[in-house]
Amino acid sequence: MPAVPRSAYIHVPFCRHRCGYCNFTLVAGRDDLIDAYLDALARELSWLEAPQPVDTLFFGGGTPTHLPAQGLERLLKLAKEWFPLADGYELSTEANPADLVGDSNAARCAVLRAEGVNRISLGVQSFRDAKLQLLERDHRQAEIEQAVERAREIAPSVSLDLIFGTPGETLRDWELDLRSALELRPQHVSTYGLTFERGTMFWNRLSHGQLARCDEELEGQMYELAIDLLTAAGYEHYEVSNFALPGHRCRHNEAYWTGQPYYAAGPGAARFVNGQREMNHRSTTTYISRVLGGESPVVEREQLPPEAAARERLVFALRRLEGIDRAEFARETGYRAEDLGGEALRHYVEMGLLEMTATRLRLTRRGLLVSDSIWPAFLK
Repeated sequence: MPAVPRSAYIHVPFCRHRCGYCNFTLVAGRDDLIDAYLDALARELSWLEAPQPVDTLFFGGGTPTHLPAQGLERLLKLAKEWFPLADGYELSTEANPADLVGDSNAARCAVLRAEGVNRISLGVQSFRDAKLQLLERDHRQAEIEQAVERAREIAPSVSLDLIFGTPGETLRDWELDLRSALELRPQHVSTYGLTFERGTMFWNRLSHGQLARCDEELEGQMYELAIDLLTAAGYEHYEVSNFALPGHRCRHNEAYWTGQPYYAAGPGAARFVNGQREMNHRSTTTYISRVLGGESPVVEREQLPPEAAARERLVFALRRLEGIDRAEFARETGYRAEDLGGEALRHYVEMGLLEMTATRLRLTRRGLLVSDSIWPAFLK
């Protein structure tokens, strides 16, 4: 019998501005849709028929903290009504630094604190104003420390997102970003290499020669520098892109990486319940009109065959530095990792990209640098 989900994700699609590199499901400059979105979300959640207790509840976007205090309060109360939080819960929200600083944002911060948010993920991206301007972020270095202090007043766990490999960035530039983050001693740090996604403004600028990709070797050096500096400072490198002080891993994301089921609601939200994957329509206006019209917002639905589910779980689990327990994986999925991986797995082990012992399979340091190129071979 499939496990009952103990995690839930709520997608909040609103932003002040769409950054040039962003391809997430969002609308910018459409605050007129917020009330209708909340009405639609309330109706979609009501289709659960009964509250579903969870251990982790995550609000992502978009920018959840873009909502005004009243709307944010309604959002949080609504989600907790349908996803009651168990003892020892993790309640996370993504946040823009600019949404937490200054007297004008005090009410928003008070709502987050009053509603029990205990983990905040700040989209800092950089501590250098020139890089923030290139990335089209709406905050600057001077606001980051204030935002972190505000976040700490709200939640005991604060995470910082950082981007590396931007056009023209040097290894020294990236080192300064990392050291600036370490001075603030957040509980968690996520580092991501800049990607140029088709359909974004950055993709368009790249295609017209207005931007250039970071040198691949330099990007690898930046990633390794992050590993070295963060682990030396006491952070556990527990997933390809994620580092945490003891006791501060993102439990919600770990549910994804370990193949656990999860609920989700909102435009573009993807859920995994009873072995079935579903995705809602990415258009916020279409999502609203469908749900308020009594129609399902689901546009994709797939019941994964056992082997496909096992392959997907293998890839997600190998993103974690501890990899998989081979016997446990076989027992829970019905497939041995070495059979799923076949000749490709043996090849990557011989190349030193994967390490396979009698009990475990995991990425090596070299494998971390090229992990995205490994996964397609396991998903065939």
